[in-house]
Formats: sequence, structure tokens, C-alpha cells
Amino acid sequence: MLLGERLKSLDVFRGLTVAAMILVNNPGSWSSVYPPLLHAPWHGCTPTDLIFPFFLFSVGVSIHFAYRSKRAAGLTKEVWLKILKRSLIIFCLGLFLSLFPKFNFETMRIPGVLQRISLVFLFCSTLYFLTTLRTQLILFTSLLILYYLIMTFIPVPGIGPANLEMNTNLAAWLDNRVLSGHLWVQTKTWDPEGILSTLPAIATGISGMLVGYVLTSTTSINTRVKTLLGAGIVSVLAGLVWSIFFPFNKSLWTSSYVLYTSGLATVLLTGFYWLIDVKQIQRWSQPLLWYGVNALAVFVASGLLTKTLIGMKVTTPEGLERSVWNYLYESLFTSWLGPVNASLAFALMWVVFFGTLLFVLYRKKIIIKV
Repeated sequence: MLLGERLKSLDVFRGLTVAAMILVNNPGSWSSVYPPLLHAPWHGCTPTDLIFPFFLFSVGVSIHFAYRSKRAAGLTKEVWLKILKRSLIIFCLGLFLSLFPKFNFETMRIPGVLQRISLVFLFCSTLYFLTTLRTQLILFTSLLILYYLIMTFIPVPGIGPANLEMNTNLAAWLDNRVLSGHLWVQTKTWDPEGILSTLPAIATGISGMLVGYVLTSTTSINTRVKTLLGAGIVSVLAGLVWSIFFPFNKSLWTSSYVLYTSGLATVLLTGFYWLIDVKQIQRWSQPLLWYGVNALAVFVASGLLTKTLIGMKVTTPEGLERSVWNYLYESLFTSWLGPVNASLAFALMWVVFFGTLLFVLYRKKIIIKV
């Protein structure tokens, strides 16, 4: 697909998100990482915890820009099949990443990042065609309130009262009940992209669609910017207040977390929109643009390369067997940098490596889409 007219600020926003995702996913050593580049252990929100909701938010904005010209015609069979096809492809890519390289179907993780993206895209795209803007706003609010009530008032079968603890909350119970043996390998009893928490994740996607409406409204540019900044700030403050009762938690995708992260995403995207699309101050953003126009492709490629290098073995001059991943890390960085800085430098190396590949694709005006 050739590059056409696009909202550059959205591509840059998405590019920043994916580049950050590659940075935090690929340290040289997980035991040597700066705290802001790690997820909060449970309750809380670090800069790393902003990455995934920012991406789902951008999915919602993209839905509006991709389908606004077709919305008047309604959800035709042709459009619905394309939505369904894209959702299935993204979901299957997630399963493929989970299976690669051993392809052990007995312990295959069924939930995952791409799987959640596919579900959010499917539900939000469908809602975009079948509901009005007002209904979408009501659904956004209702999903957050409903999820709060479910997680804090419904007792957990066989365990006891409703709670938000790691292994005993209702979302963990449902994941273990339905997907036992196919959950995140680091937990085995629950999944950060599990079943119940997909509901508020859909709300994150809806928030992006709502922002998309404002960005293309007939009001003046100044009015759009002020409206979005105001809405973003109110959302952040509402999330902070709600977090007193329903703490920020990425793994549970709590309602306060949705409001807080969607609000921050709105403010950041609005700032990008003002600088890049309105004021045409774009030069600084070019590397992020390379990432943004091929975001899904580079995420999949990064996951495959990481697993490949970890699985490949090499014998060091000392006769020790190391994965290619560890050998590169130790050979290139640990000999002259401290543990934490070496780990960060290794992750940055991959950001630059993929950025270079994406620059080539961009120069050739190629976008890899599903």
C-alpha cells in the first residue's frame, strides 16, 4: 500500500508507543532495568504501563479515520467481512507469536497483546457503525461502571468476598476457570490480557473513537484543541480520584486506569496534532513516523527476532554455551557499561535497528498491513 493522506500526528503517536514497547520489551537483562521501564508489580502506573493503553487508544482513533467515509452507508456485508478478517488475522498473529518457535499447542497462551488488540478492534469497529456518538459515550461510561461493580461487589466463587488481590480476584478466577493451562507462563493462574479485563480495554478503544470525532469536527481548530485538552485533563483527574477506591492496575485494566491513561493519551495526541498537523513542525517526529506507519509489522518482527535469538545457541571463546541474545548483550555492552546502562543500551540498539529498517520501508512508501 502506498502512503496517502494520513493524520501524521496519529502516526507519530502510534510510532512513539510502538518504539517504547520495543524498548521496554527488550532489555539486555531483566534483573538490570531502570524502574520506569518496568510495569508496576501490581497496583500503580509506571510510564511503561502507559504503552499498551496508548496503543489501544490509537486503535480507536484510527477506526474513526479509516471508516468515517463509509459510516453513512452502515455496516455492509463487505465492510463487516473486512473487519472480521482483519481481526482474525491479528488474533492469529498473536497465537503464532505465542507458539513460536516450539509450537506446543498443549500449553499455548491464548490471550495476549495482539489478541486483545484484535478484540478491541472488532468490537469498537462494529460499535462505530451500529451506534451513534452519544451511544458510544454512554457505552464507554457504562463499561467502566459495570466493570467496577463486577470487580468490587461480586463474590469470587470458592474463594470469598470480592477483592483485587493478584490470584484471588474475579478476573483471575474466570481466566483460570476457562483458560487453565493456556495462560501467561509467568503466572499460570491468571492473565494480564484475560477475559474479563477485555471489557474496560474496549472502553479504552471507544475513548479513542470519541477523540477521533472531535479531531474531524466542523468546529475551529482552536476549539478542537481546547475541547480535547479539557476532556483529557478532566479524564486524568477523574481517574486519579477513582483510583482511591479502584486503584490503577494494568493487569486488571481497572476503570480508573482507563480514565487516567485515556486522558493522558488525549493530551499527548492533541499536543502532537497542534505541532505536527496544525503548525507543521514535523522534522523532529520523522523517526517516530517511520515506526507509526508500520506499527503492527514491527511489533511482530520484534517478537519473532527476540525469540529466535534467545533460542539460537553459540559457544563462547571460553567454551560456554550462550544464547545469541545473551552473547550479543555481553559482547557489545557489559564489558564497558554498568549492568543497568548496558541493559538499556542493548534495548536502545534494537529500537535503532528496527528504526533503520522502517526508514527503508518509508522511503520506498511501503506500508505493511493486514
